[in-house]
Amino acid sequence: MALLPNHAREEMDRHHFHPAVFFLVPLAAIFLQAYLPLRFPRFAVLDLPLIVTVYFAVSRRNPISGMLLGTGIGLTQDALTHLPIGINGILKAIVGYLAASIGMRIDVDNPGTRLLLIFFFMLLDSLFHLAIVRLLLDMPMEWHGLHEILRAVVNALAGVILFAVLDRLRKQE
Repeated sequence: MALLPNHAREEMDRHHFHPAVFFLVPLAAIFLQAYLPLRFPRFAVLDLPLIVTVYFAVSRRNPISGMLLGTGIGLTQDALTHLPIGINGILKAIVGYLAASIGMRIDVDNPGTRLLLIFFFMLLDSLFHLAIVRLLLDMPMEWHGLHEILRAVVNALAGVILFAVLDRLRKQE
């Protein structure tokens, strides 16, 4: 994870997306997240909205827009789940903010860096989910460490592939 000099960071900031991409890709991720596990239960391990949040946050390199994007994706995801409204909104907002902050400081176009980022944010999301459910909602919940680590590995591998696909939608000026 190489630190970037200022001029390299400025060159990387020239990437942008068509506005429809910002709207359609998160909606597709949320839709697939809600409906794929119903048909194919093994897909429940994937967290496509989190991967998309991380991708757009590190691509835009703006913590506030990363937080707002994460909040929007999380709240939309909450509307389609059995969880109380706001849990995924809070989690994705935190991840979006942190991912954008990290994206400003390191080279996130490297597949190895992307793998580590997604792995880290999956575990962070899982731990924060546990904390919110236990501490704020006072509901019992167990954390299965090995399952969450395996889930993070699967999502990191899927995320590297998805990042490569989404890179094709990125434009340069």
